[in-house]
Amino acid sequence: METQIIQIGNSRGIRISKSILDRYNIIDRVNLELRKNHIHITPLNQPRKGWDKAFIEMNSKGEDTLLLK
Repeated sequence: METQIIQIGNSRGIRISKSILDRYNIIDRVNLELRKNHIHITPLNQPRKGWDKAFIEMNSKGEDTLLLK
């Protein structure tokens, strides 16, 4: 796929179509990995990142009680 480089303030960038963003579940952050002859883009979508530690901390404080009975 060919795309144009565009001016964004003092920087330059590319536009990524909505269909590509949807297909690869790219929401608001990506990881750019610079390789020999290309740039590898990976989505950074971890909506539940850190939940495991939060649950352990809640349990240790006794804050993990059932709210609905």
